Amino acid sequence: MSGYLALALSVGVLAVLDTWLFFGPLAAVLPGLVWISFIAWGCHFHSGGGTKGATTAAVGMTWGSLVGVAAVLLASGPLAGLGDPLAISVTVGLGAFVICLSSKVPLLATIPASVYGFAAVAGPIALGKMTATEAIGPVVGSILIGAAFGYVSEIVANALTKKA
Repeated sequence: MSGYLALALSVGVLAVLDTWLFFGPLAAVLPGLVWISFIAWGCHFHSGGGTKGATTAAVGMTWGSLVGVAAVLLASGPLAGLGDPLAISVTVGLGAFVICLSSKVPLLATIPASVYGFAAVAGPIALGKMTATEAIGPVVGSILIGAAFGYVSEIVANALTKKA
């Protein structure tokens, strides 16, 4: 089978399983956060695939989500006196600053991975489903599942690919 078709088949079948997990057995602990898993899955490939891609997705997105939680806590705590629009804007800017500075650390060198995590943690908070501290565990769990699905989908695709 061609690599193109093998990857499509692998990703398509595993997407069914990933989605079923989030709306089935994991629904109580990771409520509807399948979209974060898919972001991490894409981040795996965006970051080069293989062990490096999975590690970059898991570590970078987790770091970004932690920076995002810190931004929310700053906006609703010490900087709350600035008012919502300004406090949120300032803390997003600080978060972006921290993410860029942290790219000096080799595991955090792929800035987009951290940005994906920063943005992903905002979803469950902005939708009013979770507080910042409630969101971090499920978001990181979803990131790790997505990074794993990226890695597995690549292995399955490679196994299905016709070798010359």
